[in-house]
Amino acid sequence: MSDEKEITDEIISEADESDAALFDGRANPEDENADVTLLSERLRQSDEKYMRTLAEFDNFRKRTIKEKSAMYDDGVRGAVEKLLPAIDNLERAAAAAGTDDPLRQGVAMIVKQINGCLSELGVKEIEALGAAFDPNFHFAVAKDESGQSPENTVVEVLQKGYAHKDKVIRCSMVKVSS
Repeated sequence: MSDEKEITDEIISEADESDAALFDGRANPEDENADVTLLSERLRQSDEKYMRTLAEFDNFRKRTIKEKSAMYDDGVRGAVEKLLPAIDNLERAAAAAGTDDPLRQGVAMIVKQINGCLSELGVKEIEALGAAFDPNFHFAVAKDESGQSPENTVVEVLQKGYAHKDKVIRCSMVKVSS
């Protein structure tokens, strides 16, 4: 029995020494270096994963902002496109009435107010009269063969064109010199 007690005491004392070494920082230096290396590698991997996730989120945020802006711009263009025939009719009504007619003045004020709203939305009229014909912005429906203007110059605007942020909503319908 004394042999068993000696073996048991020896095992307990070895266990106490190794536990004490762990807590006192007196553990095997090779084991400590391995643990530090392993923990450093895990930390580096966690940092990389965090940075990748952060970059992905930032890209997602930017893409979402860009998509929202594009949807808003598409909505503006769609709404303005639907309103353009009414705006054209109001402009015709303002041009048809006499200059002193109060109805004409009221319609002209409405047209001015609508044009102000369009400009606030970023919608601009395509300048065509006197400009060189550009099929990206102008839709030629007639030719002027009088020879009074340089060739391929817009001599008359039959219907105004509009653009929003460099995208054409409607081309200007024009008469071009030949």
